[in-house]
Amino acid sequence: MEFDLDYARKVIEAEAEAIKAVAPIVNERFAKAVEMIYNCKGACIVTGIGKAGIIGRKISATLASTGTPSHFLHPAEAVHGDLGRLRKEDIVIVLSYGGETDEVIRLINLVKQQQIKLIAITGDSESTLSQHSDVVLCMGELSEACPLGVAPSVSTTCMLAIGDALAFTVMKERKFSVEDYVRFHPGGSLGAKLMTVEQSMIFKQGEKLPIAEVTDTVKQMLKKTKDVKRHGAVMVVDSNGKLAGIVTDADLRRLITKQGQKAFELKASDIMTSDCKKIRADALAAEATAIFHKYRIDELPVVDADNRPVGLIDVQDILTIKVVG
Repeated sequence: MEFDLDYARKVIEAEAEAIKAVAPIVNERFAKAVEMIYNCKGACIVTGIGKAGIIGRKISATLASTGTPSHFLHPAEAVHGDLGRLRKEDIVIVLSYGGETDEVIRLINLVKQQQIKLIAITGDSESTLSQHSDVVLCMGELSEACPLGVAPSVSTTCMLAIGDALAFTVMKERKFSVEDYVRFHPGGSLGAKLMTVEQSMIFKQGEKLPIAEVTDTVKQMLKKTKDVKRHGAVMVVDSNGKLAGIVTDADLRRLITKQGQKAFELKASDIMTSDCKKIRADALAAEATAIFHKYRIDELPVVDADNRPVGLIDVQDILTIKVVG
């Protein structure tokens, strides 16, 4: 069986050309829509039905993951209780190419009754949807790419591009950072790669750390750190509280095996590794991974700008979040 691959290429080309053709939609009305979303004190509610609704779900997800609170509202479900999701301070974005779908029209009447601002992404500037919207982003008449010319394809692709343009313009204006992005994507592979040491270390701000002073004996060191949660090393600090070295579980086992009870009377400064590797809390976790691999160590002290311990990161923490070095 031979398929018409030339036609498949034409579908992609048609959608690409259509997106280019709707670029002029970025005008003063588009700027007004961006301003409304940026200044929204509630949530940005996205709605649509059929294929436009599916695109709406994606746009809502993009908004939510880039700093704009958002969720999707199905027009049919709205009149069966979900209308309670709406608040006066919200903004509603409606996706409808024709702007005359019964479920959509019924919903926009209810939205306007609550005096909620409405943005339309549509293909007809004279439609009922357009007439009731505060801002209309009109794509104009588009030819669908399907063989029958009826299945939403070009129109929904353009809606998606417009939604992305809105979301990312607002994101840029909010100065949404990499750290913000990671906070909303901690479970994703990209989020893992961008995660910082502070976000991945076993100890959080304010928790007791496994710390001893250089003048402490091994016995005192163990007593100081016995109630600290899981850790495989003790960080040793000088009289100014700055990192002086590290003592690992492996160091202690070797010491006790060699010296027996005498080991407990030795000073931490006598047994620590003074030139130990360390890392800043704001460094990427991937950098910690590289250090673990290069130097074949399992524990890495986390320090602040003054070289004071603020945490400890374990190689197992890195493996848990699947950071790739």
